[in-house]
Amino acid sequence: MKVTAASLLVILAAISLPAAAQSKGEADPVQSRAVPSARAASSEKASARQARREEGKAAAKADQPGDDRPSTLGEARKVTKSERQAAAAKRRAAATAAARAGQTTSGEK
Repeated sequence: MKVTAASLLVILAAISLPAAAQSKGEADPVQSRAVPSARAASSEKASARQARREEGKAAAKADQPGDDRPSTLGEARKVTKSERQAAAAKRRAAATAAARAGQTTSGEK
């Protein structure tokens, strides 16, 4: 196959045409690029962030689809430290009395 100068010119033109059609990155309607916008000030960013946080909190508190759990799972019974200590002393006394009577409380026979 013999490559001629004319065929080389055709191939070169086909390759270079798309490269020449590319733009320099400016905003133009043909390529639908967005027009550069001004940078937001820190106060604007802070107010937008606060608004997003409030929306997020409201969404988190709202009922979610498929969430059929009750709103509260209840509360554990609150017992004071002295009540827990008294209950433990009562259990120890019962175990001591059973051991003295010859009964085992550990499940052994």
